[in-house]
Parts: sequence; structure tokens; C-alpha cells
Amino acid sequence: MSLARLRGRVPGAERLGVFNLEQHDLRFHKISNDGSGKCDAFHTENPTDSVIGALFEISRREKPVLDEAEGLGYGYEEKIVKVQNDAGELIEAVTYYATRIDPSLKPYSWYLNHVIVGAKETNVPEQYLKDIQSTESIEDMDTKRDAEQRAIYS
Repeated sequence: MSLARLRGRVPGAERLGVFNLEQHDLRFHKISNDGSGKCDAFHTENPTDSVIGALFEISRREKPVLDEAEGLGYGYEEKIVKVQNDAGELIEAVTYYATRIDPSLKPYSWYLNHVIVGAKETNVPEQYLKDIQSTESIEDMDTKRDAEQRAIYS
């Protein structure tokens, strides 16, 4: 959700607003190559579950760069979903979803920070932000990577 992090990968990304993805739950269980958990909009089929986040417009020219950075085909695939804005309008969007998951994983604290920064930028509801902030994280033993990821906001 963090615009700074996304624009580091695809500079032309534009945030379109806040949207809900119903029957999905935000989880940090996607198996990453670095041993931590990454985000997944996990399809639950439960009508009370909802992922709240930003919808971005990304040019077709930049999409392959994002696909590579996100690991499309290597633990993430993509699907078309319908997201809803505050006015109740439904819009078709493409999202990544995890194909390799482990519920015992935890995100690195720097990664969780990216999600929290993005949630604040997007103005998600306060309780939703608190839920994200309460996610248990772990420290990255690669202190150089940790510092590089946190420096995005300097």
C-alpha cells in the first residue's frame, strides 16, 4: 500500500482511492525467499471478512517490472477481483494472491512498517489500522536490508 515503495518499483503508479475487497482477509502468510511472511489478500468466502486498501493504476509498460518485483509465478499469482469504493461502486481490479503459504510465518518489522505506512496514507479506518499495527513481527537479521527498506521514508 505504501506509495513510496510502490513508486520505487513503478514510478508511474497512481493511487485511485480506498477500496474494500470482500470475502478476503489480510494475512502475512505468503512464504518469502527471505524466510519471512509477506501479505496476502486471502480468499475466505466469509461475507464478514474484508481487506481495505488502496487501488493503484499501473501502466501496462510498468506492469512486468512490478510482476517481477512481487514474484509473479514464484509464490504469487494474479486474479481479477471486484473491489468496492465508499460510494458502493464496484470496479474490476487485478490483485496478487499467495500460492505458497505458511500460517506460522511472521513479517519482518520493516515489511510490516511498509504496510502500516501505506494504511495511514490511504486513510483506512482506525480499527483496521490498529489491527494491522497489532500484527506480530520479527526482526530481520540482515541489518543492511532492514536499513535500506526503512530509508525509503527518509
